[in-house]
Amino acid sequence: MKSDTDALRTTIELIYPLNPEEMKAFLAVWKPLTAKRKVVLTAQGEVATELYFVREGLQRVYYLDEQGREATLVFTYAPSFGGVIDSFLLQVPSRYYYETLTPSTFLKTSFSEIDQLMLRYPAIERMIRLGTNATLSGLLERLVEVQLFSSEEKFRSLLRRSPHILQRVPHKYLASYLGIDATNFSKLLNKVRL
Repeated sequence: MKSDTDALRTTIELIYPLNPEEMKAFLAVWKPLTAKRKVVLTAQGEVATELYFVREGLQRVYYLDEQGREATLVFTYAPSFGGVIDSFLLQVPSRYYYETLTPSTFLKTSFSEIDQLMLRYPAIERMIRLGTNATLSGLLERLVEVQLFSSEEKFRSLLRRSPHILQRVPHKYLASYLGIDATNFSKLLNKVRL
């Protein structure tokens, strides 16, 4: 039988292997959390004090402007880390929301626990830095897509990167993520074949 932390352990090992003492210390700070659908875990203006590891469900990070327009920035689902990472790591008010789109289960930990682990174990700090670097690299790649790609190119790129996404994420959120009008997104669904 798998433990609550098996997927977390596997994910960590893919980022940067820790020795048994470091891994034990890292896994010890995570606690289970269950959230219903449409729960805001971090709101705009709040400091993100918790980091999440997604075990089940679908979530998104989104921005909401003064006119009430939404821009979906990131989707998270198992097995991955979730939350508003810049607010969490810098301990500054979030400009974004982190919301569950489906009922979700997580492991969560606090900034203070992660900070203490990074101070005590250089390998944990290195693992977090390498994970953050990979995330930044992906975001820069996405920024190029947003600025240069046509709607169809963005759609194709998304499907190459995450072929399962059409079955997991409601299409209105995918349209927002791609910066495409919902009607144009529907046309792309019918037109584009990979």
